[in-house]
Amino acid sequence: QVQLVESGGGLVEPGGSLRLSCAASGFIFSIYDMAWYRQSPGEQRELVARISFKGSTNYADSAKGRFTISRDNPKKTVYLQMNSLKPEDTAVYYCRAEGLVHWGQGTQVTVSS
Repeated sequence: QVQLVESGGGLVEPGGSLRLSCAASGFIFSIYDMAWYRQSPGEQRELVARISFKGSTNYADSAKGRFTISRDNPKKTVYLQMNSLKPEDTAVYYCRAEGLVHWGQGTQVTVSS
């Protein structure tokens, strides 16, 4: 079955960095666009970044210039490098294979001094 396991979250000070990972299994990873979403308390889940199966990327305005999405097809893993983190980046981060309905458990990112 489809599994998405996010990791790498934690508590970081403003201006710090984190690298999130999402290990995928149960589907043909290399043919799917992959994306990172996030959800803050009381807010709707929002798209942060997407990477196509060919490797092209797009970002939410809030992530441009600070976050980088990448993928490793042999490892079936998608990454989100987050730099210059801000308190407003605090959220649970989820990855998703676009077109599939499955979500992982998410990983909490907290940006606070």
